[in-house]
Amino acid sequence: MPKRAHGSLSDFFARADSSKPLFAQASCPSSRIVTGLDTLAMLFPNVATTHGITVRVAVSYLAEQSDPSINRWFWSYHVRVENGGERSVQLLSRSWKITDGRGVVHEVHGEGVVGEMPLIAPDGSFDYVSGCPLDTPTGSMSGSYRMVDEDGETFDVDIPKFALLAPIN
Repeated sequence: MPKRAHGSLSDFFARADSSKPLFAQASCPSSRIVTGLDTLAMLFPNVATTHGITVRVAVSYLAEQSDPSINRWFWSYHVRVENGGERSVQLLSRSWKITDGRGVVHEVHGEGVVGEMPLIAPDGSFDYVSGCPLDTPTGSMSGSYRMVDEDGETFDVDIPKFALLAPIN
C-alpha cells in the first residue's frame, strides 16, 4: 500500500466524487458550482498528462526552514500521480532538472520516489510530499518519471515545470 501524504488531502480527493459540487461560489453575481475537478486544478496548478498519466504539483515556500541570511530557501512540493489509463503502472525512477535563480541547473536521478516504487491501478493515484533547498530565492523544477505498465512496456511521463518563489519581504 503506498504511503499517502500527511494532511489528508489525498484521502479527501480519494473520497470526493468529482461530478458533485463541493461548494458554491456565492460571492459572484453569476454563482457557479465548483466541482472536485475544479478544486484539483486550484490546489494543484501545475499539471502535465503523458500517456494517460497525469502529474499534478503544488508547491509551498517554507519560511520556517529557510534562512535568507545564510542564502538558504526551502520549498515543499506535493505531487499527485494519477493513472487515467487502462493498465496498472509502476513508477520506477525519477529525473529532476532543478534550476536556481542564477540559471545553474542541478540534475537529480534516482529510483522511485520517497523510497517507494508505487504501483498505480487504473483510475488510481499516488501522492507524496518532498522538498527542495536552494541558495537563491527563486528557481524552478521540472522532470520526468520512468514508468512500466503491466505488459512490461516502459515509458516516460512528464513532470510539469513549476516555479520556486520566495515571498518578497
